[in-house]
Amino acid sequence: MASFDIVSKVDPQTLENAVNTAKKELLTRYDLRDTKGGIELNKKDNVVVLSAENDMRIGALEDILLGRVVKQGIDGTSLDFTADIAPAGNLVKKTIKVRAGVDKEFGRKIVKAIKDSKVKVEAQMQDDQVRVTAKKIDDLQAAIAVLRKADIGLPLQFVNMKS
Repeated sequence: MASFDIVSKVDPQTLENAVNTAKKELLTRYDLRDTKGGIELNKKDNVVVLSAENDMRIGALEDILLGRVVKQGIDGTSLDFTADIAPAGNLVKKTIKVRAGVDKEFGRKIVKAIKDSKVKVEAQMQDDQVRVTAKKIDDLQAAIAVLRKADIGLPLQFVNMKS
């Protein structure tokens, strides 16, 4: 039986490089010159914390961060910008989660997309990844093609291809 795993990972060193270059850009931008706060990466919790004086500057910090992340080769959908802005003293903060692993919701979407395609493969959830098995490698490659076209909302990597 041939198989492969579907995972969603972000290289921590590449993410750290993107955050550091975003910090440097923040220092050189004229419109954000007097901003208190900034961009911080919390590696332990896998989040990026943006802090500034108002919502408009938080939006500018989001744009800087997203631009730098994309330039470093990380998919922009790996950052979850849905969190609300929270007041913290005289600053406002926004916590951006870095998506790592395939959770149950996205796992269901992946399995559904594979089943709807009628490709002769089996997909099953395993912790934070999805294992896809088939009798032929050609069927696995067809499943990969289906998933690349599907809009899952999560950057996917296909690893551990075994025949």
